[in-house]
Amino acid sequence: MLMTACAGLHRAPVQSASAEGDAAPPTLAAQAQPGAEHDAGREAEPNTAAAQADALPSAQLTRETMFQLLAAEIAFQRGDWQSAYATTMAVAQRERDPRLAQRAFEMAWAVKRPEEALGSARLWRILAPHSEEATQNYLNAIVFADHLDEARAVFEQGLKEAQPAMRGPMIFQIERLLSHARDRDSAFAMLDSLLAPYADMPEAHLALAFSAYAKSDNARAQSEAQIVIKERPDSEQAALILAQTDPDKENALRFLNKFVVAHPNTKELRIAYARILIDQKRYKEAEQEFKTLLKSQPENLSALYMLGVLEIQTGDTKDAEHRLTAFLDILAKHPNDDRDPTSALLLLAQIAEERKDNDTALKWLDQVESAEAYIGVQIRRAEIFAKQGNLAGARKLLSELTPGDEPQQIQVVAVEAQILRDANQTRQAMDVLAAGIKRFPENTDLLYDYAMDAEKLDQLEICETTLRKVIELSPKNQQAYNALGYTFADRNMRLDEAYTLIETALKLAPDDPFIIDSMGWVQFRRGKLKEAEELLRHAYSIRQDPEIAVHLGEVLWARGQKADAHKVWREVGAKDPDNDSLKSTLARLHVNL
Repeated sequence: MLMTACAGLHRAPVQSASAEGDAAPPTLAAQAQPGAEHDAGREAEPNTAAAQADALPSAQLTRETMFQLLAAEIAFQRGDWQSAYATTMAVAQRERDPRLAQRAFEMAWAVKRPEEALGSARLWRILAPHSEEATQNYLNAIVFADHLDEARAVFEQGLKEAQPAMRGPMIFQIERLLSHARDRDSAFAMLDSLLAPYADMPEAHLALAFSAYAKSDNARAQSEAQIVIKERPDSEQAALILAQTDPDKENALRFLNKFVVAHPNTKELRIAYARILIDQKRYKEAEQEFKTLLKSQPENLSALYMLGVLEIQTGDTKDAEHRLTAFLDILAKHPNDDRDPTSALLLLAQIAEERKDNDTALKWLDQVESAEAYIGVQIRRAEIFAKQGNLAGARKLLSELTPGDEPQQIQVVAVEAQILRDANQTRQAMDVLAAGIKRFPENTDLLYDYAMDAEKLDQLEICETTLRKVIELSPKNQQAYNALGYTFADRNMRLDEAYTLIETALKLAPDDPFIIDSMGWVQFRRGKLKEAEELLRHAYSIRQDPEIAVHLGEVLWARGQKADAHKVWREVGAKDPDNDSLKSTLARLHVNL
């Protein structure tokens, strides 16, 4: 009983699927028995015995054996996989029990030890010659350990003895196994050699196309896919390979469009076609492809999700919310579907936040169960609490988090500081950042935020010292150069130095509208109004930001173009009537809009 229980724990999954069609391929176990090179004392069983059950040993479970197995399991649970594996393998060899060989394999596989996994898989297969699971995991272990030559005989025999109708699916199974090899060139060479006798089969060429594409040999992938498409014009996989390996993206899109028109019921290829359209920023066409697919398959989860994401990107959040909600409803009806709903839940929370429906946003976030997303979800919940005015609750939630790695710890510090900053508690934000900098003294993000808070509180010495430290730690940090230069320019001080700092930032990021704005502003301070106007107009053409517009308006006002200045400032007032920069500028210049 103990041995049976041990052997059933932590079973390593075996995945095998045909690359074409829904039917899973046959396993290789029925076509290949253990070779004599691994068991000199056992003769190969005839192929007709494949359906037989392997006999289990009749040895008694002694106290010594029970103690050894229990000790091995406890050691494994405590992280001592080496002694657990060695003990389990020793007992498996002594008792000739395939269940214990399987357990040793599971231990090695769980801790990603290729040689140990292969050793135990060999023993398991010898002790259970008719077990499909043993043979499958033996082949997995061979590929995992990059002992490809050892698998050759098994693959050759399996292909040779397979029934004609089953040989195609088996080819895809072999390709899938070899796709996990670390040495892709060697894996492709073996596949190419194995499939040479079957060159009349489209499946062989499609498998070679997959393998060539995986190792970025686009020319070979194309040539193999072209052979398939001539034989099977409706092959979605071959069509996709041809499109993906075509260097001319427009030509690839024309080909895919022609294919989906000729085969309107195609599913996966239509989704792939839409993805390529998205990559080319042809969003309307991509949207139409997803809608076409949903007309015939209203519950297609991939199409629903991707269309929802696309609609968010194009600003159609109402329809996006409908798609993503439908995605979750349908997914809930199919508990065996392994898709993770986390990203859909996060997107729905984002949509709710954007329309200031914080309660609904929290409702979506509360449904996220992913451990990987836990810290990020709690941070977003804290941000929403702060928006609702519950600053104490937000800070309490952040203080109770136990982020694992350094980036997450830094993120929690930065978010707490931002929450305080948004609540006009800049001094407290600086205190949080100061504590964070003590823990992470060379983190440029925390240092930059600390400097900006110091600037806001008019603590220029701290601001300058901190930004210069950022520049020292990160000499190509354009934002630090720009921030220090703008700080000087905005106070109309050290203008030559401000110009030099912003010029350095602009060389590092010549198209950044905010750095261009800073250069325009320093030129304005230096009295070069024409150059200032040109720079600020350019910055505003790139990004219609209120701060850039306020600066542009002031330069236009100084140049006597008061009507144009009024027009720019009115645009800001319409979009952001509470903008502090606009209010202070208009008050300083005694302007009424």
